[in-house]
Amino acid sequence: MIKTFGLCRPFYTSQYQKDLLRFMCTTVKPGSTEKMECKTVKEEKSEVVIECNTVKEGKAEVLYPKNVFYNPVQEFNRDLSVAVISQFARDRLTNPTDGKKSKQSKVKEETDCMEIDGKDENKETIAIVKDENLETTDKVQDENEVELEPGKKYDNGIKILEGLSASGLRSVRFGLEIPGVNSIIANDFDENAVSFINKNIEKNNLQELLSSSCDDAAMVMYRNRNPRDHFDVIDLDPYGSPSKFLDATVQAVKDGGLLCITCTDAAVLCGNAGETCYSKYGAMSLRTTSCHEMGLRIILQCIESHANRYSRYIVPLISLSIDFYFRVFVRVHTGQGKVKRSASKMAMVYSCNECKSFSLQRIGALIPTKGSNFKYSPATGPPVTDKCEHCGSKHHIGGPIWADPICDIDFIDRVINRVNDNKDSLKTSERIVGMLTLQKEELQEVPLYFKLDSLFGFVHSETMPLIQFRSALLNAGYRVSLSHAMKNSIKTDAPHNVLWDIIRTWVKDHPVKPVRYEDTAIKTLLEKECTTKVSFEEHPEANPKSRKDGLLRYQANPEPHWGPKPKATRAMSNELQEERKRNLQGKKSKQKDQMKEEEGNDTKESDSNNEEVKKRKLCESELTDQDQENSACQNEETSNPKLKKQASWITAKKPEERRKDLCRHFIKRGMCNYGDKCQFLHCVPSHQTPEGYPRY
Repeated sequence: MIKTFGLCRPFYTSQYQKDLLRFMCTTVKPGSTEKMECKTVKEEKSEVVIECNTVKEGKAEVLYPKNVFYNPVQEFNRDLSVAVISQFARDRLTNPTDGKKSKQSKVKEETDCMEIDGKDENKETIAIVKDENLETTDKVQDENEVELEPGKKYDNGIKILEGLSASGLRSVRFGLEIPGVNSIIANDFDENAVSFINKNIEKNNLQELLSSSCDDAAMVMYRNRNPRDHFDVIDLDPYGSPSKFLDATVQAVKDGGLLCITCTDAAVLCGNAGETCYSKYGAMSLRTTSCHEMGLRIILQCIESHANRYSRYIVPLISLSIDFYFRVFVRVHTGQGKVKRSASKMAMVYSCNECKSFSLQRIGALIPTKGSNFKYSPATGPPVTDKCEHCGSKHHIGGPIWADPICDIDFIDRVINRVNDNKDSLKTSERIVGMLTLQKEELQEVPLYFKLDSLFGFVHSETMPLIQFRSALLNAGYRVSLSHAMKNSIKTDAPHNVLWDIIRTWVKDHPVKPVRYEDTAIKTLLEKECTTKVSFEEHPEANPKSRKDGLLRYQANPEPHWGPKPKATRAMSNELQEERKRNLQGKKSKQKDQMKEEEGNDTKESDSNNEEVKKRKLCESELTDQDQENSACQNEETSNPKLKKQASWITAKKPEERRKDLCRHFIKRGMCNYGDKCQFLHCVPSHQTPEGYPRY
């Protein structure tokens, strides 16, 4: 069952799921609270009053229930989506043949056939087609001169589907801020959410451009698999993993269309649950220093594998690891010839368990043949031995992951220019420019990265300054860049032994404590000889351009509790959720204190039990033979695991608490040789009680 909420979290239906709800709302000011009367269709049901909040973001102003939270941190996600889709719409409208077979290629095919047939009649056909191409070019140039306006419907514009819309904030922003749109469908599975969508459509006067849909997101896309019904853009922002929607998504998008996909299950993709990642994405994730980029590449691999089943493939435009989630923008194309190359785009990852050195093994290989053709064959490997060549430890195997570039530099440049021209309309424009510039500076053909702190932390040495480490790599003749996914990251085409040679040279001047050499892996790595000439002289290109320009790159946490929120429910308000968070703070430390206290109590109990045993032995020495037999029977009961629960007097803390269980001998015989000294209750159930005995 799909219940998601476009403001980031899901709606939940009320207890009357079969009753359609109609919301009566009044216009409210941004940031204020308003009560909405929710009247059910059935007259016998009582009216329910729902408190609502309003939020103003971009040009949109929408209502949403008070018990469903709004996360302002996700505004960056929506701003970025508006910028990317706006540029895609511009490219799509100014190049109508984008994603299709151009008429010129068709003419070329016809020309080849005509040369074989040798008929003169075909020359007239060619001339006619060429004239049509000239007319099309003129139309495109005229269209370029016309400025597209947001909020206006274009007959030849793009069709957008937001499959998991909830209140419709994202769709409303698309309608008000993206130019060149034909239609937008805001879909959600929850009827209450669709009621809010309809109210927000009216509130923002988007009846002509935006429509609502109440259905399963996957079924909406499956029903639009026909090429005539395909969408130009599909946006998915689920709570958790989007894997259940990907099969339908790659079928419902146009050839050359755009997919905008969010994954908020970062813990799974970053290696905390590799088995769960494999079940959802078909790849094993690893908990390494480059786990955030590896998570991105697992997502791209998963989308590509779904597309390949339908003779389609993807081209990544932008792939970002942001805060607590991932966001990818990919184009989907059709072509069986390109699909055959997909195996060569995938790779397995061999990661050392100790020093975190990694090696990639491509799954497929391309062997050039005549012309521009290739022969496709399995790759040869593995690239590593059974143990790491640097520290002698074992490897973990992860993947498959996407090993090709994860972004398009030309497209990023166009998006950056667009954002710079419209800084006032996007609140997070500075961060968009900073993040995209960082990704543009990355080495595109080099997958994964190292973290500088982790490299030096492994050998327990003082960390080298970032500029100095980058200078050492550049002076050695290799390229180096940062990664947008991690601060103090190192992405380089240098072999890993060069990295460790730089660290060995640094350790000579900044020695490691002798006690650290007791670790076999550290000793093995540091005792190897350096084969690289290392120079720490500062290189002119060591300081990246984005750092020189002071761009907003790695933003600090914007506010307390800024991370992902739990799923919203109607039973628990925001106040109760906050109170629950406060109560759960320091839960682990409280548990530790409780365990220590219980251990102390157990020690006291064992001492008291020893005293009880001594007293009991003294009493037994004074009893008769028959009494000792009865005592032996009770000892058997306490030694039997099945009867230990009945003998609670052994583990009881206080004397009065020992007389909770029934005396077995008293129940069977109606008498007990211990009398008042017995530690068990001398009473039986009322239906078995003989006359003259107490009842209970």
